[in-house]
Amino acid sequence: MRQSNWIALTLMLAVTGSAQADSSVEEGRKLANERKKGNCLACHQMDQGADPGNIGPPLIMMKQRFPDKTKLRAQIWDAAERNPHTIMPRFGRYDIMTDEEIDKVTDYIYTL
Repeated sequence: MRQSNWIALTLMLAVTGSAQADSSVEEGRKLANERKKGNCLACHQMDQGADPGNIGPPLIMMKQRFPDKTKLRAQIWDAAERNPHTIMPRFGRYDIMTDEEIDKVTDYIYTL
């Protein structure tokens, strides 16, 4: 393969990957705000959220708070693993959201 073709293919794959990541973040934002799914605003202050709750911590600086994204995902899947006294719903354990939905919410929350 000629170098110019290789560069074009590499750029195309990078753009496609970026678009998929953006799509996952947007879908995660919708799920996080949906009352029958994430409903994160019921308890957390979040970017782009109106009338947030204040029971849970504000969802800000998430990359600093969770440098390991897998730990953030585990927190969303079942927060009781880290804190047995939490009132946060066990989104994964109780099948409130699918694993794919939790991945998308994690992608979104990680951008906050």
